[in-house]
Amino acid sequence: MSFHTIPITRIRTALLRTLLLLFTATPALDAQQPNDPSMLSLQRIFASREFAAKSFGESRWLDDSTYTTVEQAAGDAGNELVRYDATTGRRAVLVGADVLKAQGEATAIELESYEWSVDRTRLLVFTNSARVWRANTRGDFWVLDVASRRLRKLGGPDAKASTLQFAKFSPDGRRVAYVREHDIYVESLDDGRITRLTHDGSKTTINGTFDWVYEEELFLRDGFRWSDDGTKIAYWQLDATGVRDFLLINNTDSLYSYTIPVQFPKAGTTNSSSRVGVVNASGGATTWCNVPGDLRQNYIARMDWAPGSREITIQQLNRRQTVNTLYFCESATGRTRAALVERDSAWIDIYDDHVNWGPGPSLHWTPNGTSFVWVSERDGWRHAYLVARDGGMRLITKGPYDVMKVARIDTRGGWLYFYASPENATQMFLWRIRLNGTGAPQRLTPGDARGNHDYDIGPGAKFAIHTTSSWGTPPAASLVRLPAHTVTRTLVVNDTLAARLAILRKGEFEFFQTDIGEGIKLNSYLMKPANFDPAKKYPVLFHVYGEPWDQTVRDSYGGSQWLWHLMLTQQGYIVASVDNRGTPGPRGREWRKVIRNQIGALRVRENSAAARVFGRRSYVDSTRIGVWGWSGGGSTTLHLMFRAPDVYRMGMSVAPVPDVRNYDTIYQERYVGLPSTDSAAYHDASPIHYVAGLRGNLLVVHGTGDDNVHYQGTEQLVNALVAANKPFTMMSYPNRSHGIFEGRGTRLHLYSLLTRYTHENLPAGGVLPTVQ
Repeated sequence: MSFHTIPITRIRTALLRTLLLLFTATPALDAQQPNDPSMLSLQRIFASREFAAKSFGESRWLDDSTYTTVEQAAGDAGNELVRYDATTGRRAVLVGADVLKAQGEATAIELESYEWSVDRTRLLVFTNSARVWRANTRGDFWVLDVASRRLRKLGGPDAKASTLQFAKFSPDGRRVAYVREHDIYVESLDDGRITRLTHDGSKTTINGTFDWVYEEELFLRDGFRWSDDGTKIAYWQLDATGVRDFLLINNTDSLYSYTIPVQFPKAGTTNSSSRVGVVNASGGATTWCNVPGDLRQNYIARMDWAPGSREITIQQLNRRQTVNTLYFCESATGRTRAALVERDSAWIDIYDDHVNWGPGPSLHWTPNGTSFVWVSERDGWRHAYLVARDGGMRLITKGPYDVMKVARIDTRGGWLYFYASPENATQMFLWRIRLNGTGAPQRLTPGDARGNHDYDIGPGAKFAIHTTSSWGTPPAASLVRLPAHTVTRTLVVNDTLAARLAILRKGEFEFFQTDIGEGIKLNSYLMKPANFDPAKKYPVLFHVYGEPWDQTVRDSYGGSQWLWHLMLTQQGYIVASVDNRGTPGPRGREWRKVIRNQIGALRVRENSAAARVFGRRSYVDSTRIGVWGWSGGGSTTLHLMFRAPDVYRMGMSVAPVPDVRNYDTIYQERYVGLPSTDSAAYHDASPIHYVAGLRGNLLVVHGTGDDNVHYQGTEQLVNALVAANKPFTMMSYPNRSHGIFEGRGTRLHLYSLLTRYTHENLPAGGVLPTVQ
């Protein structure tokens, strides 16, 4: 019914219910059988370490069969660096916790990350880190002389604490370069002399690192590279002049509020300009690479040295991200030549070693420096090509499957190691194929394995550190011998966690495909209640994302979110998820890129069609279907609540983007185009334009300190809902970022809120509250 027909007494009742929802304690369903280890609770999941998973320490391969890793020293004395022989299993402590003590200090410095010099006589240690947007990339760096056990802090006496970034040894191990407050320095380890290579660093002139949008959307943080011969450094310089500040407001941490400026180019506005320069490592003038085009209307998406230290490779994306041009730049003169052009009418993804945040090399070169591996979707599938310096290409992988990422090139053996999952887009396995493209690819992950698998492969591809997890199974790590995949040593088993998970009450779980017609089958999962009775009717809560950044249907351990979903099944809910087309699963280019310029309508059409198919199951109550999601999933939730109100009775939207014009240039323009020329696509992508369709119960949650998806959008959504006279519930978390985790008790409070709202508005017992 229309909101205008609701009597005032019903409005008061709904308001009272909302107030009770926000201020009452954790619901009774959470408190049942508190001492029963088979039953989950919010406290167990979000306020304890009971289900914390162990992981393998940060490791480095030293040669074909030797690696180092970080382990806890005996007696909880701190971290120590340990060497292992992969062949014999022999263990040796290279750097004990007692060695990592600064002069006059009683405790060892925390070893957060590390790097060996090429001769392994020195160790570079990163510690005392501070967060910069997503990651702790600013901190203190120390160098340990292994023989003398002398520990020395870098940066000089005038360097403030936690101000150095991306320190790395020169190829000969005698110097370290780093970024400090937007300038690049080189410090000699022989005499301590510090040479400043750039002198114009400021808030708007950014040397050797990046602004907010380059980090967030192009996964770039470390912005400089040593040449192979150690004589030069190539670096990015960004000019952020003209990029407007978005002001976050802190109302809680002082008597008077204050603003936090974030350089944030919103869709259609001015970007930073970007260029690449080369400077002598001993100082001097910078030689700039003469890359064609407007520096503000193109992105330098990748840069690295080509083998030989004479040329730099540069990947330039146009602003619409439909053309990626690979240039070679002469380091001495700045002259450039185009070697390869990649085009796509939708958009181009930049592929590296690692999924998402990995720094990885931008190109995988063969050791002789004559060719490199390039990943392209030009034949409709994401495949690997061997490319010569002049741009000549030869296809390595072939067939109707996607190369998910490149793992390693073994030139001595003549193999390309890569990840793929031709039969199941929810999983990932290790494969290899001859570099010349002959023969069939070989799957190295055992054929009976399920889940997602990652490998840190040694230099000679004889051994690898193998990490795996699957649905409901926590991560495990082992040392394996390749190509037979023989386990030579177990590194992490998480047996205590696995035992705790094993006794939890669980219903049936299944991966499957939902046929929504027209030949479209969507990967899906479904978690049934622990005491499932096919004769009963159950509510369904869908977990959604729906955008090109991520997929929700993945055969991997889901941590606390999976545990929360499992808790809901223990309370009588079915939890399900569907990946619509346009999500980044390995199902071919057309699957991923059909969403271009219909990022709103396609999500609504395919998710609601899948929900209707679910609703036809005999045990599903189609009048009790809810949906929830975070970030892009929060936006999808709004779209579904506003544009498919006949399907979804309840929705919980966390940190959404109600109007995509508020989001950044690189992400939004990649999928929706420019606001000036693609206004219809922007209208379709923005759920704020469809609030009039809301009929169900809606909860909106956002952190006011979100530097990624600004709280501004939720405030605009509130105005639109108020103008349309639509009731809704809202929760804001002061100064919390996009992850809403800062502050004591925040995650417990957040998921308690989501649980209560689900109980109240999608009751497992079948009694429905009044809606509009």
